[in-house]
Amino acid sequence: MLSNRFQNGMETARLVWSRLPRSEEGDLDGVGLLSTASNRNCVESLDYEVIENYAYREEQAQRGKLFVGYNVGMKWFFALLIGIGTGFAAVFINISVENFAGWKFSLTFKIIQKSYLAGCLIYILINLALVFSSVYIITQFAPAAAGSGIPEIKGYLNGIDIPGILLLRTLIGKIFGSIGSVGGGLALGKEGPLVHTGACIASLLGQGGSTKYHISSRWLQGFKSDRDRRDLVTCGCAAGVAAAFRAPVGGVLFSLEEVTSWWRSQLMWRVFFTSAIVAVVVRAAMGWCKSGNCGHFGSGGFIIWDISGGQEDYSFEELLPMAVIGVIGGLLGALFNQLTIYVTRWRRNYLHKKGNRVKIYEACLISVITSVISFGLPLLRKCSPCPDSDPASEIECPRAPGMYGNYVNFYCSKEKEYNDLATIFFNTQDDAIRNLFSAKTIHEFSAQSLLAFLVMFYTLAVITFGTAVPAGQFVPGIMIGSTYGRLVGIFTVNHYKKLNIEEGTYALLGAASFLGGSMRMTVSLCVIMVEITNNLKLLPLIMLVLLISKAVGDAFNEGLYEEQARLRGIPLLESRPKYEMRKMTAKEACRNQKVLSLPRVVKVADVVSILQSNKHNGFPVIDHTRNGETLVIGLMLRSHLLVLLQSKIDFQHSPLPCDPRGGPQGIRHNFSEFAKPVSSKGISINDIHLSSDDLEMYIDLAPFLNPSPYVVPEDMSLTKVYNIFRQLGLRHIFVVPRASRMIGVITRKDLLIEEETDSTAMELQSTSVRL
Repeated sequence: MLSNRFQNGMETARLVWSRLPRSEEGDLDGVGLLSTASNRNCVESLDYEVIENYAYREEQAQRGKLFVGYNVGMKWFFALLIGIGTGFAAVFINISVENFAGWKFSLTFKIIQKSYLAGCLIYILINLALVFSSVYIITQFAPAAAGSGIPEIKGYLNGIDIPGILLLRTLIGKIFGSIGSVGGGLALGKEGPLVHTGACIASLLGQGGSTKYHISSRWLQGFKSDRDRRDLVTCGCAAGVAAAFRAPVGGVLFSLEEVTSWWRSQLMWRVFFTSAIVAVVVRAAMGWCKSGNCGHFGSGGFIIWDISGGQEDYSFEELLPMAVIGVIGGLLGALFNQLTIYVTRWRRNYLHKKGNRVKIYEACLISVITSVISFGLPLLRKCSPCPDSDPASEIECPRAPGMYGNYVNFYCSKEKEYNDLATIFFNTQDDAIRNLFSAKTIHEFSAQSLLAFLVMFYTLAVITFGTAVPAGQFVPGIMIGSTYGRLVGIFTVNHYKKLNIEEGTYALLGAASFLGGSMRMTVSLCVIMVEITNNLKLLPLIMLVLLISKAVGDAFNEGLYEEQARLRGIPLLESRPKYEMRKMTAKEACRNQKVLSLPRVVKVADVVSILQSNKHNGFPVIDHTRNGETLVIGLMLRSHLLVLLQSKIDFQHSPLPCDPRGGPQGIRHNFSEFAKPVSSKGISINDIHLSSDDLEMYIDLAPFLNPSPYVVPEDMSLTKVYNIFRQLGLRHIFVVPRASRMIGVITRKDLLIEEETDSTAMELQSTSVRL
């Protein structure tokens, strides 16, 4: 019990209140930005802490070892389902994108044999139709599916619940919106949205489907707490990366390094298992498609750019141009982040305030501009003669129209010529990157063409990012980086005059450097690049450019996802506290907050009045001893109060407390009844209707409150409070005065216990731990 000297301040919250706009586009706008307007709804924290009230304790007491084994088995089964579901979603998206792109390029090349103008119009119209379908789905059906979704999922795993990000309609919008935006040739990728897709699949499986659309199964509704959902969503994030890049180990490391704020060894095993299942599903789909069952889907379908037959070794002299690539990546990556911040702010403050129609116009205009540039720019470039054919090489020059590969014959006067700019533009981004990474293709691309493509694609990527379509930045970042990397490779080949230098190797290093300079990932990105290129020999070089590019980028701004989360009003708690917190105490952080407390037995009318007059999500509950001393007996959550008001079964006429351990009082509710539906606002006080007789009744809060909330002394440094808050995934912390007495001290020895052979008692391990 805690003394009533417990002063002004009860919670040191991680949450900076942000709210969602009420406009014609619904709760979220087209790019997932949270409005700063006064008329907005709250973004709430998640309850990762276990509420050990009597309902929870009774439920745990009834569960034996058999249930524990069943619970563990179900978690592994859910990991299996998440892997299978995410794998099939990735296969469907990739097959659809490749077929739309294949039909588009085949038809365009067929028409330009007769008229380039007609071919250009068809090319623009097909892209416009695909992009329009994507932006229409997002603005009219699933506004939370816009963007990559990674900042929102990172916020969710950090403890912030943003309404709408894990719903069924968001999943559908993400899948079909990605097909339209990527198939429409915009300067964005499908890999970021796949992470969001995996998270949605995991969340929907965890809650047994969607009750709104009557697609649910009670058999799957086994994990309703925020802690269990957090683990499932983490598995979904890893599955999304594993499916996007065919990089299962990279997916695990991405979840660990980039999106999660809390990790443990048991979760590592399940995440690894999920990623392995995704790899098996994708591999099986690739094998099935090789027999021609997937239309235009071929080697270009899933990202894997095998350069194992490229440069075998590197010399000491090459380290300087490779370091230069790292510096360029850091500078261009930081510039990209800053430009997207400016563009996003302008969109939020001016353009997107005008409604959904403007968002559709914007996306369609960018589609037309992108199509005109990608079709018209190669027309300005002279064709080059095909190199001498190598019998051992599978590369054909020129390649057949409408097929993926190098050496595209576009607007060329002779048959044995190719257009290097068209080789990049007239491919899907996956195939274009494969061309830039390709070995044994020295001098395929001229420096002028690469520079022109770099400037145009970089500009298009900046203005496209933030439109109301699903948009990832992995593949556009690889495109940008591989372009200037190949440029540096051209200069290196010309300077050193060595035959064993491959331009494709420098393109790979450029791709890694730009992603490191923009997203600021190191370990996971390094493993992903090795997995997708199948070349372990380049690992030291990838590590070098990643370290340099991240160091350079950090000198200017934060990573892309952190900056975008800040723009969206997502209050992330970063891994380390701010320096200023070292000089502050917990009491200073509370400032002059007025704490609203509830008595143990409270009148229903008083509860309704308190809930209507403020938006606090936690209330300390006080009681009085026989000596008249006031004690704080626990914490009552707002969501639990709303459940009690809605059910009414715990109302009583007497203002006297009941015995929570005896009688039916403690077992009227199942603990799962207090779980809030995932990614939704839950119950509102305005949704509850009470009669005048109900308002005159009382509720005993003792069986439902959290009797053991986390407590810190008022003079504890805010840095320590921050670390406790973040590492434990808390929502509230009590700040109290210094205790006047103590009961005991717990050491390591007191926590090392083992079960006896008869499983009836626990004893301390015989270890020589000094107190």
